[in-house]
Amino acid sequence: MTLILFQRDDCPLCDQALAVLAAARVPEFETRWIDDDADLEARYGSRVPVLHEAESGRELDWPFDPDAARAFLARA
Repeated sequence: MTLILFQRDDCPLCDQALAVLAAARVPEFETRWIDDDADLEARYGSRVPVLHEAESGRELDWPFDPDAARAFLARA
């Protein structure tokens, strides 16, 4: 499973999401910064942080808590 966390620089919600993912013990994931990428900005600009599962395309939008993150992973 390939997980990607879409986020932006200077984003307090993104910092909170990182803490939630750590609390949920989410396995290793990539970070993709949407800043300076017009396509990603258009898709995720108002939604970040977003946890994306690459193979299925499923996404978990903020706000989420550890239970929601674990449930998202369990559905993979």
